[in-house]
Amino acid sequence: MGLKAEIPEAPRETRGDKIMKRFDVQGIDLQATRRRAFSYIADPIHLPQWTSAFASVANGKAVMRTPNGEVEIDLVVQSSEEQGTIDWLMTFPDGSVATAFSRVVKLDSKSCVFAFVLTPPPPVPLEQLEGALEAQSRTLAEELQSLKRILERHE
Repeated sequence: MGLKAEIPEAPRETRGDKIMKRFDVQGIDLQATRRRAFSYIADPIHLPQWTSAFASVANGKAVMRTPNGEVEIDLVVQSSEEQGTIDWLMTFPDGSVATAFSRVVKLDSKSCVFAFVLTPPPPVPLEQLEGALEAQSRTLAEELQSLKRILERHE
């Protein structure tokens, strides 16, 4: 007898006839060990090297680049090497909190996949949600390629 889990469908935002996407999931195959990839990605000091959003990171603080200029935020990284999860909690000066969720999964002894769940930053009005998410998705794809180049360099 198999187990069957029923997962309720997440609420969707609609605009007229169009269903708006509220998240994006992207992944990239890395020719690096899971341990090496996890160690690099989980260390927030590396964020400015492979992401465009982070100008600097130090001591639980980060300077983020936004369309309205740079802003200092509180940055908490919650990671579990055992589970392969790396989550970032970013608290903005107005008290709003953005989150980013990811996972590093071993494929074999020399490679892994890095998967990232992209959600829009808070607060994003409904009318701006789709455009913001599409722009972030394009940026994330570029950032994943940067990460791949960094981790696949031969030492």
